[in-house]
Amino acid sequence: MSFHIAGAYLEACNCDAICPCRTIDGMTGGRSTHGVCFGALSWRIQEGEAQGVPLSGTGALMTYSYDDDEPGSPWTLVLHVDGPDVLGEILLGRLGGDHVLTLPWVRKPTASVEVRKARIEYGDGEARVGDAITLRATTPYETDSAVSCIVPGHDRPGTELINDEVAVHDPPFDFELRETCAFRREFDYTG
Repeated sequence: MSFHIAGAYLEACNCDAICPCRTIDGMTGGRSTHGVCFGALSWRIQEGEAQGVPLSGTGALMTYSYDDDEPGSPWTLVLHVDGPDVLGEILLGRLGGDHVLTLPWVRKPTASVEVRKARIEYGDGEARVGDAITLRATTPYETDSAVSCIVPGHDRPGTELINDEVAVHDPPFDFELRETCAFRREFDYTG
């Protein structure tokens, strides 16, 4: 099945800024700040389709965790999808796509994957799933370095941020973060 989705990407995790997994001035990153990484990733689809199914105006938000010291660092994740099921299939790598197949939760083992239908609200620097998940990051991290992230792609830099608030009270995850790293950039995936 062929697909194309493009739009705005926003994420935050428990690492210190600049997140060590980023590429900074062309130098690849490494282990997470604390050895265990958890956070939230969001995609706001501004244009897209998959085999004639329109995906513009849809979105997804993933909560996750992984341990750098566990063999293979498998991901535990919950993917909230506001749109057709095919959007979840794309983001989980089940429909291929050169870039999508490089995403860490696609190329690494997964300990647990859940897909849930949810209404996702987006604002300026914010994504929210009811009272269960809030991801808000609006404050740029001061740096002169070019910073990129694998999820939207290293083909061009994005903006490293300091998160304002990440609150996840949605089993199996229950955490709150403030003033840790965040990142935003446009993304464009095809397959």
